[in-house]
Amino acid sequence: MKRLTGQARIRKAASLVIVVNALQIAAMALVVILQFWVPDSIRMHPQALRLVALGAAAVVTVSACLNIRDALNTRRLYEDADGMSSALQNMAELNNTLRAQRHDFLNHLQVVYSLTEMGEHEEANRYIEKVYGQITAVSRAMKTAVPAVNALLQVKLAACEREGIPVELEIRSDWSALPIEGWEMCKVLSNLIDNAMDAVRENGEGSLRICLEEDLHALRFAVADTGAPIPDAIREHLFDAGVTGKADGHGMGLYIARRTLERAGGGIEARSDGDETVFSGWVPKNAVVSSDLSPADQPSATHPSTNA
Repeated sequence: MKRLTGQARIRKAASLVIVVNALQIAAMALVVILQFWVPDSIRMHPQALRLVALGAAAVVTVSACLNIRDALNTRRLYEDADGMSSALQNMAELNNTLRAQRHDFLNHLQVVYSLTEMGEHEEANRYIEKVYGQITAVSRAMKTAVPAVNALLQVKLAACEREGIPVELEIRSDWSALPIEGWEMCKVLSNLIDNAMDAVRENGEGSLRICLEEDLHALRFAVADTGAPIPDAIREHLFDAGVTGKADGHGMGLYIARRTLERAGGGIEARSDGDETVFSGWVPKNAVVSSDLSPADQPSATHPSTNA
């Protein structure tokens, strides 16, 4: 079945709401006219009037259900728009970083050449090591076939570097078979990495580990931290809407991450002990993404087998 774009879904929802509400208004107007403005001689029989009233009530009920459904769909569209906006922002920041490095490349060569000409070989080595570190800090994130994911990783790595949080990045697959939009995957990874950074801040020390890989059946990821563990009180309801361990949190990040993965037939798990907190998830390679059903309407996601 062909997937509708966000704009097409909005137009479809708006048209349906207009039609249903117009029918609702017409039905209620008919009841009023038949009850109050029609002469007694031709006024409808009470039984017929009750049937008309029941029909109007049915239209009102259907309209209310459709309005609720469309409100939920609209909220999801806004979440998708936020995800796309964040991904575009990250890609713009990565593009600016790469442009700046390209612009400075000749300047770096000139400095190294001048230091070498003056016999300052040790200083030239130190300068090269510094520039090399800056370049590799960017290139370490540029290893997947998904530009939005590359941009997100670069932004998060830079944020961790600014805060002095050590990060181990393991990219064992280029994720070229990612079956969902890159910006959707970014919503998942961004929430997990932000939570891991918050845990390290709360603990006062710690590190992050980010791993992207795949097997025969699925693309997999893991985000781990050695910061503060997940509180026992919320572990069982960690992925429910509104559940958060942060004083200023809204409890929607993990819920959105789980919902995004489940719409693609994947899932997410969490493990937390005194040493490490790990969020691991997967998306099946043959995923068919649902754009209309809510998580409650989906079959429960099961972890795909890793056996051939």
